[in-house]
Amino acid sequence: MAEKIVENLFAPEGGWVVRIIDLSDDSEDNMVEEVKGFLTLMQANEYARRYVRDSIERCRTPRADAEAVIGMWRSFGEDAFAVDAGDDTWRAEAELHDFASKRATAEERNWRALDPRGDVAMADEDAEDMPFDDIDDGENDEEYS
Repeated sequence: MAEKIVENLFAPEGGWVVRIIDLSDDSEDNMVEEVKGFLTLMQANEYARRYVRDSIERCRTPRADAEAVIGMWRSFGEDAFAVDAGDDTWRAEAELHDFASKRATAEERNWRALDPRGDVAMADEDAEDMPFDDIDDGENDEEYS
């Protein structure tokens, strides 16, 4: 078995960059932002993965099947990927059906914990003190109805 070598495992000068794409924007360049400064490609890929996972959950509607969730995400969600990583970048298509089929945990959605900007990650710590989160897991629905 041939060994796969990832030439750029560690960051290029300035760090790896994750590009966030607004799927609802009809413009040619529908980039929302680029998050810079990831020290490793692994970190950049996991950030992109969690960001997309969170976007899919925000597009999920009650009782929607996987195909409906994917349709909503393709119409209103956000995609993310590591820039200039070639075949080694994580792509949403690889896990899209799995994500749409199963609700994410809070940890699977927590892209802020990996954000190299820090201030965004700190904002998430404040959110932990909130009495509710936006994950509708079907539990405790009676409590809030």
